[in-house]
Amino acid sequence: MKRSAFLAFCFSVGLLACSLQAETFTLRVWPDGAPGAKSDPDYREETITDRGQRILKVTDPELIVSLPRPESATGAAVVICPGGAYMRLAIDHEGYDVAHWLNELGIAGVILKYRLPSDAIMADKSVGPLQDVQEAIRIVRRRAAEWRLDPSKIGVMGFSAGGHLASSASTHYAEKVYEPGDSTSARPDFSLLIYPVISFQQGTTHSGSRANLLGPDPDQAQVDRFSNDQQVNSQTPPAFLVHSSDDRTVPVANSLLYYQALVRNGVPAELHVYEVGGHGYGLAPGRATTESSWPRACETWLRARGLLEKAEKR
Repeated sequence: MKRSAFLAFCFSVGLLACSLQAETFTLRVWPDGAPGAKSDPDYREETITDRGQRILKVTDPELIVSLPRPESATGAAVVICPGGAYMRLAIDHEGYDVAHWLNELGIAGVILKYRLPSDAIMADKSVGPLQDVQEAIRIVRRRAAEWRLDPSKIGVMGFSAGGHLASSASTHYAEKVYEPGDSTSARPDFSLLIYPVISFQQGTTHSGSRANLLGPDPDQAQVDRFSNDQQVNSQTPPAFLVHSSDDRTVPVANSLLYYQALVRNGVPAELHVYEVGGHGYGLAPGRATTESSWPRACETWLRARGLLEKAEKR
């Protein structure tokens, strides 16, 4: 069994044991091959256990779909983008754990195992991950009826560099970075951005994420294009943002800039900035400091936006 399939199987078994999931399964994002893909037989997917489970060198992106129990389902779904500086995917605490938490809220958790930018396997690495997340949102929306989802309640969520990808999905959804198979919209209906990379401007960005996506010396036009606070307009989806003031990896200014841009454009937004927490804490389980409260705040926000309504009425 392929390593990624085995991991997905283990995840499925764990969720079945913990919460009696109705369904957990894996789909290929590009069954006929990714757009702009290049072949390199020496470039192979790897899984390491460095401070948790990490996946590198993804060539065949997948959706790990975890649907909630029918009796608690709200009809909402979230495409989850784990972080890892566009170099690896922190698939456990920013993927599997998050899907489990969303299921408990009655939300379908759809983990996107996206391609990490590489000139070895992509004609244009700057748009490879964006292609994957656009198609992921389209797949979920296309299959909404089959999966008992509301196609107007499809969100995107990202952590760190995955937050950059999620905010890219929220601001570049109309950008034609590949030829879609139909007219299904790639626009998320809401976004959840957790200690996200937003800006690629010098002094604000996470330099590793920027270099991995755009190369070591990108021109200013590319930097501006992927500084997603500069791409916000009145059609950008509502957002819930989380950051810690003492984040030394991705400065809190990233979330502040995006929040300010949303407010300027009249887009509903909520920002939670915590005094401490650092970076990379996922759902922050077992912590005594205030950043551990963000999942409860997020649940309140989702409920206020009507995204948990069905579960409350059942």
